Amino acid sequence: MITVSVCMIVKNEEAVLARCLDSLKGIGDEIVIADTGSTDRTKEIAARYTDKVYDFPWNEDFAAARNFVLSKAEMEYIYSADADEVLDDENRRKFLEMKQTLSPDIEIVQMRYANQLQYNTTYNFDTELRPKLFRRLRTFRWVDPVHETVELTPRVLDSDITILHKPQNLHSPRDLSILERAAKSGKMSERLARMYAKELFISGTDADFLAAYPYFEAILHDENKSLDEVRVAQCVVSRAARIKNDPDTFFKAALKNVIGEPCAEVCCELGAWYFAAGDWEEAATWYYTAANGVQSELDLRTSGSIPLLRLAECYLKLGMTDEARECLARAEQCT
Repeated sequence: MITVSVCMIVKNEEAVLARCLDSLKGIGDEIVIADTGSTDRTKEIAARYTDKVYDFPWNEDFAAARNFVLSKAEMEYIYSADADEVLDDENRRKFLEMKQTLSPDIEIVQMRYANQLQYNTTYNFDTELRPKLFRRLRTFRWVDPVHETVELTPRVLDSDITILHKPQNLHSPRDLSILERAAKSGKMSERLARMYAKELFISGTDADFLAAYPYFEAILHDENKSLDEVRVAQCVVSRAARIKNDPDTFFKAALKNVIGEPCAEVCCELGAWYFAAGDWEEAATWYYTAANGVQSELDLRTSGSIPLLRLAECYLKLGMTDEARECLARAEQCT
């Protein structure tokens, strides 16, 4: 049977920490918690479950905090948990069974992360596989009887264990603040830039888009950026330019996107531009395009409920009541 270190970083989680740790009963051979500055009873609650509670001064870097808590673990495998997660009885049983039978050559176990869309997160899937359990120390070995090489690809198991994500509140203001600072400091990977854009479209305010504008607008002029990076930037710049009422920048970004394979986000922005100008027919064209046949780049709602609701408004302005009712019915099915 494998041994497991449950590793967590926490801050002001008194409302949910006991719920999480109770649901993990029997899974962890040790629990290691790093507190990043709680001002409530979080550390007191954590101390009921483990004597391995450490302070980690918050430095706006979740990866640094997670690396710190991992450095304190001693078991064979790490289970990375968040305080707002819960394992129900069925999935706790599955986890305990897996703990008994997991093959020693498995290095990473992925588990299904559920309830994403319900809580308006940056992930466009209600349930998705995430790496949650992994070896603390990896053993490298040679493979192949001749022309031998070191095996570098980890052995991954996609399990049927489901973790319920049940946050008490949204973290988007905190996350957007960290992302904005990362962009300004040049600490933005391609992956993180896409996450920044997703966060903006799903929960960003006008002020958030305007703060992000310089970073994403610069991407449009950088020949070293990939096509994926440019398409993401076109989405953000289109929205920000519309907020700024800057038609030159807006149409440069938007029309370059729709020349090739348009994304739903930009089609919605074009619809919003023409809607604000009172051109209901042209707005309807772009909302119809977003809702029928193009893919979302960042936010699934931009190819579903958002354009359908706005298209219904356009149809009502144009006196097309039957078409408006149909759009509203389709939008209701998306939510």
